[in-house]
Formats: sequence, C-alpha cells, structure tokens
Amino acid sequence: MSDCVFCKIIAKQIPAQIVFENESIIAFLDINPVHPGHTLVLPKTHVESFTDLPSEICGGVGATAQKLMKVFIEKMGYEGANLIQNNGAAAGQVVPHVHFHVIPRKKGDGLVHWPGRGYENGQEAMTGAQVRSALSEF
Repeated sequence: MSDCVFCKIIAKQIPAQIVFENESIIAFLDINPVHPGHTLVLPKTHVESFTDLPSEICGGVGATAQKLMKVFIEKMGYEGANLIQNNGAAAGQVVPHVHFHVIPRKKGDGLVHWPGRGYENGQEAMTGAQVRSALSEF
C-alpha cells in the first residue's frame, strides 16, 4: 500500500533500525518505544487485520517474536517481555498494517498492567458458552 508507513519502511523508503528481516517478515525498533528494545514484528505483505493474516505467515511472525523475547531475556538482561497486538482502531491500532509489539520488561519498570474487571453473576458462564458456540462454527 503506497501510503502505509510500514510498507515504506519495508521498501526502504523510510529509514528504520531493522533488527531482523527475511523474505516474509521484518522486525524493527519502535520509533516511540515503551522501553529500549521495543520492537515491531510484521509481515512484509500489507495486511491490515490480524484476522486476515494468512496462517503460514502468522507462524513466522510468532517465531520471530519468540526469538526476540529470548534475546531480551537470555542475552540482554531483561526479566520478561510483553507481546501485544492491537487489532483495529477501537483496540488502539494506529498503523493499519498488522504488527506485533515485543516489549522487553524488568520488574518495577513502571509499565502498568491493565485492570481486570471480573464478571457479574452468571456472565462468565454465558460468555464462555457464546465463545465455544462461535468457535465451533470455524
């Protein structure tokens, strides 16, 4: 897509700190990192939504994210990592090209986990049944 900032990075029209690249996947440092090392992993093919990402590419994206987490923890002294994918504007996706954030973490680093809300009476069982029913259709 000609106006996609990530496609421009892939095409080397915009500079980025690329940390990994193969024929179908690219990973580069986030320009606005939560912590140093915050990396974006994405397919080179322009796909806006995770739900539209072909499963054969999904595996490569996941393997790359896993390798980055191992590097952060085993080689760079981090204690953990978050893997985050915002799917759609309502979920916070800013660039409409599917991408995963791999964020290295240390205890007490100030990044706060989202608050849990719990379920109201009977809501958990009802929601579980809805999800199971919908999954059976795929």
